[in-house]
Amino acid sequence: MKDKPTMTDTSQSRPASWGRLIPFAAILAVAAIGAATLGDVLSYDMLRENREALIAYRDAHYVLAALVFISIYVLIVAFSLPGAVAATLTGGFLFGIFPGVLFNVTAASIGATAIFLAARWGFGEQLAAKMETSEGRVKRIKDGIDENQWSMLFLIRLVPLVPFFVANLIPAIVGVPLRRFVVSTFLGIIPGGLVYTSVGAGLGDVFEKGETPNLGVIFEPQIILPILGLCALAALPILIKALRGGKEI
Repeated sequence: MKDKPTMTDTSQSRPASWGRLIPFAAILAVAAIGAATLGDVLSYDMLRENREALIAYRDAHYVLAALVFISIYVLIVAFSLPGAVAATLTGGFLFGIFPGVLFNVTAASIGATAIFLAARWGFGEQLAAKMETSEGRVKRIKDGIDENQWSMLFLIRLVPLVPFFVANLIPAIVGVPLRRFVVSTFLGIIPGGLVYTSVGAGLGDVFEKGETPNLGVIFEPQIILPILGLCALAALPILIKALRGGKEI
């Protein structure tokens, strides 16, 4: 028979458990500080006021400008700082639709992966394991998610109403593999990223006219309908299995 853990053993195991929460707690802390202090810094107005300096720097140091831009964008997403939309517009404004959309999507995917890994390491693995060993409704929900992971991942990326931070947490909690998360994130955010990057690419004319960009363009029929079509396509495997009453082969 194994010996019961002593008080010393318990106290030694606690720091390791709490230590796993440090990366995610750091993300939340920086996000809170950023929300309180950076609300007006990373914005459309900042881009408009500094557009000439940004263009001059890009023209003089294109590769470095791209690397700096991607690094800043990764930090914005990884720490959920305000200004993600302004950063996406900046990517289009400085680098055009292409490679701007590639820079935007790559940076957003890296930042999202950082949140996913911090959440999974901190508490996601434990929650996923508890759901896997549970019974009843919780177990059925976990099995249903596991059978439709690809569809679920693409849906939460394609639906414009799902907050980006939440879309990074859910996969960590239900035990989605890292490779599957990265692939679905990169591909799933391309439609929305392309829309806002194209808006950014047209900011030169907007600045000249003294207007503001239409950030609600993604909800216009010619944009939202194709995205909803992709959502329906992503949900199709779930519907087929529901109609057949079977599991994915």
